This record gives sequence, C-alpha cells and structure tokens, in this order.
Amino acid sequence: MKLSLFGAAAVLAVSLSFTPLQGQGLYFGLRGGAGIPTGAFDESGSTIGGNPLLDAAKTGFGYGADAGVQLGPLGVYAGFDHINFDCESQACTSEGKYRLQGFAAGIKLLPPGVSAIRPWVKGGVTFNELRGGYGSGNATDLTTDRNPGYEVGIGLDIRILGLFQFTPQARYVGQNFKYRVPGVVNNATESEQDVNYYTLDLGLQFVNPLKGMRR
Repeated sequence: MKLSLFGAAAVLAVSLSFTPLQGQGLYFGLRGGAGIPTGAFDESGSTIGGNPLLDAAKTGFGYGADAGVQLGPLGVYAGFDHINFDCESQACTSEGKYRLQGFAAGIKLLPPGVSAIRPWVKGGVTFNELRGGYGSGNATDLTTDRNPGYEVGIGLDIRILGLFQFTPQARYVGQNFKYRVPGVVNNATESEQDVNYYTLDLGLQFVNPLKGMRR
C-alpha cells in the first residue's frame, strides 16, 4: 500500500509541475470544530473483564491545521488533526476520554473560474493513532498503532480581502485500528476495531496567490 501511495503522489507531482502557475495559490490555516463518532466507535456495551474497550465514544471537540497548494481546479493538501472524544461507557469516570491525533494528505478539487465563494471536494489518506484514558480512578489505558485510513470532505472557500478565507467544511474519516489494553488484551493478540467519525469544522486560512508569476 505504501508503494502505491508514493506512486500516486509522484504522478500527481509531475502533472502539477507542467501546470501553468497562473491561478496558483499557497494557503495555510487553522480550524476547530466537532468530532462526531459513528458506527462501532459510537456503540456502547463492549467490555472484557469489566474494562471498557474501544467503543462508547461521544461527540467531542477538535482542532487542526491545513496547508496546501492550489493550481486552478487541482490542488494537493496536508493536514493535522487532534480530537478529544468523551467516553460514555459505564466503566468510564467523568474524566474518561479518547484522544485521536494524526496527519492527512490528499487531493483537493475546485470548480474552474474565479469567485469569492468556491465549493470544493477533497479526499486523501490519514495516519492517525488513538489513546483511551478511562479516568483517574482507572489505570487501564488503551493505545493503538498509527494505521493508514482515509478521509473525504466537502467545503467552501470564502475569500476575504484577497488575503484570507473562511473554510467551513465537513469530513468523514474511516480507519481500522489494532488496539491494546494493558492487562486485558495481550500484545500478541491485539484486537481490531473500526474508528469512524465525522467532523464539522470552521477554519481561517491565509492565502498567497503568487500573482504575476509565469513560466
């Protein structure tokens, strides 16, 4: 899978290198919003030996950063995510949380033309890891490896004064983690669980359109 990802990235880089620089823009920004778990990650009731496992998450708050280069309708992006999901299992204390953190990279598509408000779609590969803490009264913590997943998203770029843009967006992230709970799940027999969620974010980006550059 890694070879195929590197191959796709190489092909994209070569194709972008032959695209005229007119309309090219760099951007960097920060965002924050809600992380909404879904599927098995949202369901409650799975335990081993009375200890909570990778489930019973509920909506939490997250923040992140995005950077990329846009050449007309086609662009590439990279992102960072940090989301704290609360835990609503009966085994969790009031301090129980799941902390997800990682990176993403992919392709962003805009419609042709110039407008102050431009819709877009994007899709890419994620590299996240998850840690679960069930509160100060329970020493059992859950950890995962950093596994590849995927994300797809839609949003708007709303340009302001030519230098900034608001970026409301919604994403769906899908991934499968191998996880360990010390004293419950042996490292030699890791369990697997889908950890899927939606995000609703609002971001602010600084935009540098690189005006006047030509080949």
